[in-house]
Amino acid sequence: MFLGIVAGAVVLALIFVVVVFKLMWRVAEPNEALVISGSKHRTEGLEEGMGFRIVTGRGTLVLPGVQAVRKLSLDLNETELHVACVTRQGIPLKVRGVVIFKVGDDFVSIANAARRFLDQQKLMSERVHNVFAGHLRSIVGGLTVEDMIRDREKLTGQTRAACGTEMEKLGLIVDSLQIHEIEDPTGYIQNLAAPHAAAVQRDARIAQAEANRLATEAEQQSFARMAQATRDSEILQAGYQAERDTAAASARQAGPLADAAARQEVVVQETRVAELEAQRREQQLQADVRKPADAQAYEKRTLAEAERDARISAAQAKAKETELAAAAEATRVKTAAGAEAEATEARGAAAATATRATGEAEAAAARARGLAEAEATKAQGLAEAEAIKARAAALAENQEAVVAQQLAENWPEIVKAGASAFGSVDNMVVLNGADGMADLLAKALTMGGTGLGLARQLLSSMNQNGQSGSGTSSVNGVAPPAQMVPVDQSEA
Repeated sequence: MFLGIVAGAVVLALIFVVVVFKLMWRVAEPNEALVISGSKHRTEGLEEGMGFRIVTGRGTLVLPGVQAVRKLSLDLNETELHVACVTRQGIPLKVRGVVIFKVGDDFVSIANAARRFLDQQKLMSERVHNVFAGHLRSIVGGLTVEDMIRDREKLTGQTRAACGTEMEKLGLIVDSLQIHEIEDPTGYIQNLAAPHAAAVQRDARIAQAEANRLATEAEQQSFARMAQATRDSEILQAGYQAERDTAAASARQAGPLADAAARQEVVVQETRVAELEAQRREQQLQADVRKPADAQAYEKRTLAEAERDARISAAQAKAKETELAAAAEATRVKTAAGAEAEATEARGAAAATATRATGEAEAAAARARGLAEAEATKAQGLAEAEAIKARAAALAENQEAVVAQQLAENWPEIVKAGASAFGSVDNMVVLNGADGMADLLAKALTMGGTGLGLARQLLSSMNQNGQSGSGTSSVNGVAPPAQMVPVDQSEA
């Protein structure tokens, strides 16, 4: 009986111990941390005398009534960001995103979170939203819309960096920060995209038009090939039909064609025989008629050319002889005229000497001045009269020499004028051959002699008229030698 009581007591004690242990033992789940307060404890990594103890991932004993145990969730938390911002350009935007965060796994983070959120864990998302909203507005205010659109990672990184210190003080860590959307109530982003959208639309329209053009070209080429195939088929069919028609016509005309071919061969042979006969007759005429006639014509032509060459040679020789004779005569006349001119020049020198003497007398009279002035004037008049009379006498005595000199100097022009009568003649026929040519040249040359006789007659008549008049008029009427021979070469 006693043993039963002892055993019951032991059992009761054991049950009491188990119940008490159960009440005192606390186990931390993997996603939570136990914060035990009520006595001084030293936790690794925390300052001494913190006033509470943190237990994660294991069990611990807690004295009921002495120590208080509370749990801090280590689960992920999420807060949505819906922040109205203004960019550096002054454009209002609304940034929508999400922040995924949790309490840090280290004791420092758990201690910081326990101090701030242990009794306000439901308000943790709101607090985090406020922190990120403030920093997000500040960061967006330093960026442009283009920067935010083209580099969202930059916006995210700057936001996480700006919020990192504050989140660390709160004992929180950010697992993820995502910017979902940037709302543009003013339409700025849409206007930015308009040129690109227009360019894309333009490229699309161009591509569509190019595709339509290529499709149309392909269709037209296909239609052209179809038409070409149809044409080729029709041409082949027409060719085959023509061959069939030709074969049928040939078959129908085989008999008449054979007869015509035979008759044609007969005509060809007859024609060939006639041609051979005509060739034979032509060769016979060549040998009998044409060749002898050509030989006779060649003989006559050769004799005529020889006779013509002989006449031409004789005429050229006669002309050369006549030309030489005329040149010799001209040289003789020119020599005689030169001698006469020298005599005339000597007489003129004598007259010049008399004139110079008169000048000296005048100078002497001028030096004498005074009483000799009248006599000098008279002497000067008499000297001038004597000089003029001497020049007139010399000219009267030597008129033929002067005329001969003028004719000798102008003899080539006189002969040229005489020959100018034949200048417009293209072809001239001389009946007497070389003799006729010589007579013709002699007549042309004698025109100069006729001119000489005419000049002499004119001078004789002038002398007679001068002698019949007064002495003063005859002396004054004598003209200089250059003006006394008015020779008209055309009349000569």
